[in-house]
Amino acid sequence: MVTLNIAEKKRKLTDLSEIRVYLQNIGIAYEQWQPSYPLTENSTADEILKVYAPDLELLKQAGGYIKADVIDINADTPNLEAMLAKFRQEHWHDEDEVRFIIEGHGLFHINPQTSPVVAIEVSAGDLLVVPKGTLHWFDLCSDRRIRAIRLFQDISGWTPHYTHSNEENKYIPLCFSSQFLKN
Repeated sequence: MVTLNIAEKKRKLTDLSEIRVYLQNIGIAYEQWQPSYPLTENSTADEILKVYAPDLELLKQAGGYIKADVIDINADTPNLEAMLAKFRQEHWHDEDEVRFIIEGHGLFHINPQTSPVVAIEVSAGDLLVVPKGTLHWFDLCSDRRIRAIRLFQDISGWTPHYTHSNEENKYIPLCFSSQFLKN
């Protein structure tokens, strides 16, 4: 279940309709999807993509996405900390960042520039579309697990452009607390 935290305002949203409206107002698309049949931890990437093929096709057509894949990260992923260190820095992309969560939990921080930074904790069933040019960063939650479908408009466009603002250093990196702003 998605949770949205606005630390600067000491506000936490758990109501799905409130979250959708808030995210829409800052340019972030959010949906919840359900598979047509149950997936398991052992489901292959091809099986996952097949289950969601009709929904993915609609997304591809609407957003100009040309490729979908499945990323599978867990506590045993080689070089996990080095990988996360890259995700944890505020950055933006030349294309949308589209993630549909299959398993696990993650925390997207979005820095919309016109309103406070928001932390969006995503889990299975959550689809998030972060538009190109949006400042953001990502981290895993305490379960150290995320399996997600990613969509790309152009693989080369997914390169992060780091801001070097250190904005991310103001926030607790993992989903251990309902308070995501460091004191």
